[in-house]
Amino acid sequence: MTTHEILLAAQSARTPLALAGTDEKNAALEAMAVALVEAAPEILEANRADLEAARGRISDVMLDRLALTPSRLTDMAKGMREVAALPDPVGAVLHRVVRPNGLLIEKTAVPMGVIAIIYESRPNVTSDAAALALKAGSACVLRCGRDAWASCNAIVKALRCGLERTGLPACAVSLIEDTSHDSANKLMTASGLVDLLIPRGGAGLIRACVENATVPCIQTGTGICHVYVDRAADPDMALRIVENAKTSRPSVCNAEEVCLVHRDIAAEFLPRLKAALVEDRAAAGLTPVELRLDRRAAAIIEGTPAGERDFDTEFLGYILAVAVVDDVDEAIRHIARHSTHHSECIVTSDPVAADRFTACVDSAAVYVNASTRFTDGGEFGLGCEMGISTQKLHARGPMGLAELCSYKYIIHGNGQTRGGGAPRIQTPPKIQKTPPGYPRGGGRRCG
Repeated sequence: MTTHEILLAAQSARTPLALAGTDEKNAALEAMAVALVEAAPEILEANRADLEAARGRISDVMLDRLALTPSRLTDMAKGMREVAALPDPVGAVLHRVVRPNGLLIEKTAVPMGVIAIIYESRPNVTSDAAALALKAGSACVLRCGRDAWASCNAIVKALRCGLERTGLPACAVSLIEDTSHDSANKLMTASGLVDLLIPRGGAGLIRACVENATVPCIQTGTGICHVYVDRAADPDMALRIVENAKTSRPSVCNAEEVCLVHRDIAAEFLPRLKAALVEDRAAAGLTPVELRLDRRAAAIIEGTPAGERDFDTEFLGYILAVAVVDDVDEAIRHIARHSTHHSECIVTSDPVAADRFTACVDSAAVYVNASTRFTDGGEFGLGCEMGISTQKLHARGPMGLAELCSYKYIIHGNGQTRGGGAPRIQTPPKIQKTPPGYPRGGGRRCG
């Protein structure tokens, strides 16, 4: 099918999904999770083909992002079940007010309609996005990168099988067949067919969507994430946090890319940092971290001199830019200049420094004494996530079910008209909250 035909089919799923009740959506999510596990042999075989085709063209770290294993598939199914266990956002009354003239005004959560996601080489995004969109009452149109297409296609086939078992339209989850730039451009400009576009990928992809999209677009984060080690930091804690934030999975957007160290402890802390990230890892047979050092850090330890763009680069690998700063205020200024407003951390035992850092750093997630790697929908209790929004309008941080809904005002009256003298009707109308013929639970109203 062409991209346009896939979008038209997704439009046809809007009303059935908007009317689907909570139990119906949860049953579909369970069936999709079961079908995903049942199709594991086919999915893993497709993934092996993707890996073989990509090997030698992309880095080992990016190959890890692409790779699927039986345990990763199990985790994907678990994530779908966790979404099913979450409260249904659709139909929730976010605010209710009775006006003096008797009008009952309810601000009510409704589905977006059709959500398009452009992503690159992480097949698990496929099931996460499908689960979240479905529970939020919206159709999901996925466009993955060419390196992951066979894997994602096998996953989508399984998810659609699960949907069909429960009677919901299979076109509620679709995968774009064309992986060229043309299909991405068509999604960006599909006004009237796409209600929300979410890019998940590198800076180039996100910039292209933000600059060229004519449909509503949420800017998700490239992650130039910082850890600032304050003079009042526990050095052992700081080492654990920096090592985890940098090395636990360096290819993801919540991995640390910059370490800032207070000048008062730099002479003691930086040699320990180098030992932990470079010598100890090499001795253990692990990939050592390349340290890109500013002038002050280079005067204390050996490493690679930091280049002009090193503090503005999302490395997505075993590279860490390191700088020495005078105090918490200089750390805040450094972050303001170089951050992508994703996730930042201060390690300190000084509550004044912590409060100043959290008040002044303008990022979606700001940590005190914890790794930036926790910026994740599952870790935040959202089941999974559609992405990490680094903007401020509509959604910020991990985007879960609530962020995938819009809202509308539903107003109930008893014949009120505007203008003239004092209102004749002063009592609010009596409303049957579940009108006859509507399913109980979420999804009671079309969006």
